[in-house]
Amino acid sequence: MNLTRRSVLGFGGLAAAAALSACGSNTGLGGKESSGGGPTLTQWYHQYGEEGVKEAVERYAAEYTAAKVDVKWNPGDYGSILAAQLLTNDVPDVFEVEQGGSLDMIRSGQLEDLTETIAPVRDDFNEAVIKRFTFDGKIHGIPQTIDMQLLYYRPSLLQAAGVAAPATFDDLVKAANAVATSDMGGFFAGNKGGVDVLGPLLIWASGHDQLDADRTAAAFLTDDFYAALSAYRDFYKSNGLLKAASADWFSGAAFVNGETAMQWGGLWSLPEIIAAHGDDVGVLPFPAIGAKGRVAVPFGAFGSCVAAKGKNVAAAKEFVKWLWIDQTDKQVDFSDSYGTHIPARKSLVATARKLQSGPGAKAAEFVGSHGFANDIMWSGSLGDTYSAAISNVVVQGQDPVQAFAGFADLAATELAKLKG
Repeated sequence: MNLTRRSVLGFGGLAAAAALSACGSNTGLGGKESSGGGPTLTQWYHQYGEEGVKEAVERYAAEYTAAKVDVKWNPGDYGSILAAQLLTNDVPDVFEVEQGGSLDMIRSGQLEDLTETIAPVRDDFNEAVIKRFTFDGKIHGIPQTIDMQLLYYRPSLLQAAGVAAPATFDDLVKAANAVATSDMGGFFAGNKGGVDVLGPLLIWASGHDQLDADRTAAAFLTDDFYAALSAYRDFYKSNGLLKAASADWFSGAAFVNGETAMQWGGLWSLPEIIAAHGDDVGVLPFPAIGAKGRVAVPFGAFGSCVAAKGKNVAAAKEFVKWLWIDQTDKQVDFSDSYGTHIPARKSLVATARKLQSGPGAKAAEFVGSHGFANDIMWSGSLGDTYSAAISNVVVQGQDPVQAFAGFADLAATELAKLKG
């Protein structure tokens, strides 16, 4: 799994539009008619890291008979390349977008409304994913597959230390300190001590949402949230938290190599972890923090979108319906044959070979029940300010209330601006 696919789980803000010059003139677009008399559609993907994905999506496209579909594989900064191309008159007919489209794309009318397209099977899609893909009652992207983060642990090591698998954050701290030795860390969440990747989870796991229901204010600036930050700061200072390993959190290497007994990582690492430790692998969501807390896992999903100003909108919508709604075998293949991912349709999860039993089956249950993703109006400005405040508290030791003193006003101003 490469960073391009994992980037959907990186909790960045809204995608920023790049300069038009970011795209060259040779785009391969143009809305031509195919030699068979039907339209020619262009379909864009970002560059996936797993071997075989490119060939698979080209094979899917070749099997579609109602139009000729030209697949364009986009190495590099896909988000910037796509944002720039959508500002031109030469747009791809079909393209994938993180979380089914940004606020800017929706507001500027770049995405075709696919609410009616997905309506007959909407209830079959993962609830948490559909909630994130819905804005103002409309859906502009069909979820393709789901990636997620989760907690890996070695049951045998916890049992030997006399501790149970953690159900709460206090349990996690206790277990990490109990299993840590001079040669092995207790819990690893990356080479920044989890300050980056776990930052958003401190909101959700302490029982809060990022924004209120009206999206006019931050919804987490409470004593419970500040207590959660203080608890993580104490953990950060303890011997149970491993702050440096041979690879970062998004690689399974530290867990595979025995550098840590527990690790926060991605579902994409499950095959190599199972290969290394066999049945001695357990998975959990991030544990609840505080009396009002709840377990949580972050998820990400690319959605297949249709350009609203494309030359073949109706044909493009038919193709998207065919591929991501009708062709369930291809949807399972896309999720299960190239790395480990969760089909976006609930009815297909049990047919994914890697999710039929063991840790994979448990992980697949987490997203629907405990899945969270950044709100569509959690902008880059809010995300950057939030991350800086988290670091100031956990790493620098600043008082949480002081660190977030100006956040409420910033959020209100930023959200009012985004609402227009």
